[in-house]
Amino acid sequence: MAPATGTPYQVRITSQDTGLWKVRQTEEAAQKTSELLQKDNEEHHVFFNNEGFHNHIPHHLLALFGTGAPATAIQKAYDDNAGYQRPALSPHERVIQDLETWDHARKYLGKEQYYPDFLRFFQKEIERKGWENVLNEYLFKGDDIADELFARLFAGFLHPLIQLMYGMEWAQPVIVAEALAQTSVHDGRLNPFLLEAEKQAREEASDEDMPSILSLYEAVRADKTLATAARNEDANKIRDGVLARGRDAALALLRRVRVRADELDARTAEMFNASAFVAAVGAFHPPKVPKVDFFLMHHVNASPIFLTINAQPWISTETKVRILEWKIRLDLIQYAARACPPLDPEPIKSYKPKDPSGKTPLDVISRLYFLHDDGHAIKLARALGICQQVSKKYEDQRPLPIKGDDYWMKIFHLVVDASEAPGQRWVRTAGLEEAWKDIPDAKL
Repeated sequence: MAPATGTPYQVRITSQDTGLWKVRQTEEAAQKTSELLQKDNEEHHVFFNNEGFHNHIPHHLLALFGTGAPATAIQKAYDDNAGYQRPALSPHERVIQDLETWDHARKYLGKEQYYPDFLRFFQKEIERKGWENVLNEYLFKGDDIADELFARLFAGFLHPLIQLMYGMEWAQPVIVAEALAQTSVHDGRLNPFLLEAEKQAREEASDEDMPSILSLYEAVRADKTLATAARNEDANKIRDGVLARGRDAALALLRRVRVRADELDARTAEMFNASAFVAAVGAFHPPKVPKVDFFLMHHVNASPIFLTINAQPWISTETKVRILEWKIRLDLIQYAARACPPLDPEPIKSYKPKDPSGKTPLDVISRLYFLHDDGHAIKLARALGICQQVSKKYEDQRPLPIKGDDYWMKIFHLVVDASEAPGQRWVRTAGLEEAWKDIPDAKL
């Protein structure tokens, strides 16, 4: 990761820093990405509607840039998605002053109308202290104040975490400030449950190793309470499904998640690989065309941040372990909330790509450069490319469900084929039969 090249108010991406995948890029693409990220920061709100749907432009542009897309594709991505964004709102100096005192700041948490105030507040904090120190103070300190935001990182289907991922990976203070502000305005409904899961895991701490992460997914699927907790009519399948009908069963499973400091990097790779596998195998529901689950996909897209976090000497090992444990727990809860699609590897092994001519991951992924999308597809493809790289080191050491270049290539083809296939781009809650009713059948 390159040193920060911008200020809290100015984005500057260079062609020498293309993120974790380290692809080659042009100066033209770097300049275009910088220009459009700056424009988005100054002109758009973090949510594009009043229901809290996220502005994905920063992720989209950097995912394209980080996979080698040309400047023309980056411009098209911006143009495709700028038109429906809400305009940026002006901050209020009185609110910004209130945010400097935690007792006052608390009343603004979880309220999206205060996003511009949190943004300006964190810009000022970063300007004074540096973004690394601000993250340690406001997210990673481990006290009651920091935990208010730490838990909110995982809200909104991990979007605050994803925003922070792109800010940290490219060392851009502008995007780090956006991520902190976005975190602040997300609701904290999951906070008590996630903090309780952590508390129980610590109380049950023992010398016994955590089982493989894939086996924990299998345990979720084998638990009838968890596997059937989510129902089609649930508005929010974590809140109204898993936590309403299976809270005790979920806590019993999640307290088994305990990562040792000496296995941090290996468990990070295992988490990443398992989340990619679960999303990939969940895409099959014959006779329907394959479609990746929208929610499981986010858990893959967010995973590269853990590689960036682990590489930072200014973040404590205790914090690195803690945030990884939280991610694993939420991965398992999300799998239950998607009604536990089967974990059968055979459909991937026997998958026949629509166009087998692509011989490298980037060959295949390049088909997504000009796709009319909001960025989810290219983010997923980029995350899979990074996952393949980090998994190689551990293929003979850890029980990784995805191993070997041939297997990986089938997954790259699957993701691109599913993105291009007729019908809606994603399936939502792949384990429910009702979720597939509008997905077309595959042609035999």
